[in-house]
Amino acid sequence: MKKCCAFLRGVNVNGTSIKMKNVCDVFSNSGMKNVQILLASGNILFEFENNAEALKTILEKSMSEAFSYKAFLFVRSLEEIEAIAENMPFKTKEDFHNYVFISDKERSAELLTFFENAKNKEQESAKIVKDVFYWQTPKGNTLQSDFGKILGKKSLKDKLTSRNFNTIEKIITKLK
Repeated sequence: MKKCCAFLRGVNVNGTSIKMKNVCDVFSNSGMKNVQILLASGNILFEFENNAEALKTILEKSMSEAFSYKAFLFVRSLEEIEAIAENMPFKTKEDFHNYVFISDKERSAELLTFFENAKNKEQESAKIVKDVFYWQTPKGNTLQSDFGKILGKKSLKDKLTSRNFNTIEKIITKLK
């Protein structure tokens, strides 16, 4: 059995309200084992035996059918999540948030271009490490930041999601 996390995109925001227990039921009915949630922001922890390549498609289809919305999610194994944590390029600062963007490899370069072209980012930092995009921003600035507004771009809805680094650490602890 392989331990994984599915990072759901756009759940419990903008009118898409789904009970996480119901999401767990969909995952279980799709063949996932030991399904549990971490926070109501769409982090579904589970184990599976199936082909990882087909997993994203299977789960998105099941979620879309169960909740009548276009579901987007990104699946990462415990090993991949641990590598994301190990490669965090920013030190923890008291008044800052560190974020990780979960996406395909090509998207990280696009995110860096968005960041470089953003205005008013003097206190923000961004880096790509091993194809993963990391962002650090002052607390309270996440959605007000020119770059932070990218999180709401509809054109990227199916291409990425982000998590606070504290959430990544909690996922690792819970999966171990």
